[in-house]
Amino acid sequence: MQLAPLKRASVERKQEVTNSVEMILSLLLFLPLAGSFIIGLLPKEGAQQSARISAITTSILMCLVSSVLAFKFDPAIQGMQFEFASKWFDKPFPVEYHVGVDGMSLCLVLLTSFVTLMAVLASQKIGQVRPKLYYSMLMLLTTSIIGVFVSLDLLQFFVLFELELVPMYFLIAIWGGPNRDYAAMKFLLYTFFGGALMLSGILLLTYQLWQGGVEPHTFNMIEIAKQTPLLMKQWQSLACLLIGLAFLIKLPSFPFHTWLPDAHVEAPTPVSMILAALLLKMGSYGLIRICVSFFPTVIAEWGPYIVLLGAFNIVWAAVACLIQKDMKRIIAFSSVSHMGFVTMGIGALSAASLNGAIFQMIAHGFISAALFFLVGTVYDRVHTRDLDEIGGGLAKAMPFSFYFWMLAAMANLGLPGLAGFVAEAAVFYGTITSPMAIAGPDPTMVRVAIVFSAIGVILTAGYMLNLLRRLFYGPEQTKWTGHLWDLNYTEKFVAAALSVFIIILGVYPLMLSRAYQPYSDSLAKSIAERIPEANPSVTQ
Repeated sequence: MQLAPLKRASVERKQEVTNSVEMILSLLLFLPLAGSFIIGLLPKEGAQQSARISAITTSILMCLVSSVLAFKFDPAIQGMQFEFASKWFDKPFPVEYHVGVDGMSLCLVLLTSFVTLMAVLASQKIGQVRPKLYYSMLMLLTTSIIGVFVSLDLLQFFVLFELELVPMYFLIAIWGGPNRDYAAMKFLLYTFFGGALMLSGILLLTYQLWQGGVEPHTFNMIEIAKQTPLLMKQWQSLACLLIGLAFLIKLPSFPFHTWLPDAHVEAPTPVSMILAALLLKMGSYGLIRICVSFFPTVIAEWGPYIVLLGAFNIVWAAVACLIQKDMKRIIAFSSVSHMGFVTMGIGALSAASLNGAIFQMIAHGFISAALFFLVGTVYDRVHTRDLDEIGGGLAKAMPFSFYFWMLAAMANLGLPGLAGFVAEAAVFYGTITSPMAIAGPDPTMVRVAIVFSAIGVILTAGYMLNLLRRLFYGPEQTKWTGHLWDLNYTEKFVAAALSVFIIILGVYPLMLSRAYQPYSDSLAKSIAERIPEANPSVTQ
């Protein structure tokens, strides 16, 4: 007779725990936003120290909260976890505050929290100028990035995707280099244009769904993914093109990439860390979460062209790196090249290639953040990024910097045992064995693209080893005598923390992949069933 009340009490306790866990995700989203407001309200007296301490505290809390989410996350469960929804309004159309994570978005949230902390720690020098505004903008930027990765309402996703435009513009325009106004405006125009395309695609998609009588009328991304295949093929293709172009601009992919090198060159070091490690991932995340999930038939049809685009980015950007003299431009074009692996993995649409694409997003996040940070440490000493002016020979005076540079460069060129190798190997294997290379709309094109993209691996080794040679090898230049010093304690900590994850992910990639693999496997399986539909000539 007592079992029923006990069972009911147990269920109620479990529900309370579930609700508290759901709210943790909202806490993570609003932590940097609250930090931004708190920093902005700090008194002017002692603002430099108090703003920095507040930003570090907020970033540490974000890391702790995201760690709790990772600890409670169950990789065996397919679908969203920690999901929470609350209506904003119903009329004239329904909009919700709706958040949740699966394995892919959780990994990106963890990356965001960690890289934000590293960027704040690296801001000791740049944060001396208008510190309240600087750290406030940094926290607002983090809010936008995390919001994109956890949003499950399409309008909410769009708003947070566009929100990063404001803080990033000011971070470049105020704290950037000599041509900061040009770089900031170029970034603004490209991002604004991409946002206009995305909004057009979202409105077209939802209008066609609602006009077609599809119920329920919603911006819920999970529901829309189920509804979109009901649309006529031409509407799916047009909506996918509009939304996909916005993500290719953010990625960035040729021919929309030109804003990135300028933004990196002019942005201060911590902003470059966030730009390369996190903002670019918003584009690749959107391609998988929206384009692949919403429009599987269209993506299956376009797969060979996406693979070819990725291969072209890998090789073309690597060639561009060979002729650069500015350290930041080399790493910036290298980011374009490495994001080509993500594009190629997405286009191949196999479980292995999608796994590799997601792994590359995370691995590149750590590697690019480390490289841009190390570029900043060299620039602080020599006050130039021109390799000809530096002249090499820095290894003797900066041995710790040389060691970390060597590790990050080896990871970037794909040395086995480091994170970059795992990602690139998975993408190559997944593309070679993918349905696109065997029974897709144009398997010959895919096979040619695979062979062509392999050239990029050789070129990457060339420009990264040449960069190391021109920086650290050779005799010490007399002009730098007395002007060089090795990394301080904070710089050593940031470089070491990023390097640890580069090594761990290279040695034990399962630590990361087991979280998102159920999602990528199920996505690839659902698309593989549609490849014959995209190519009627394929019968098996």
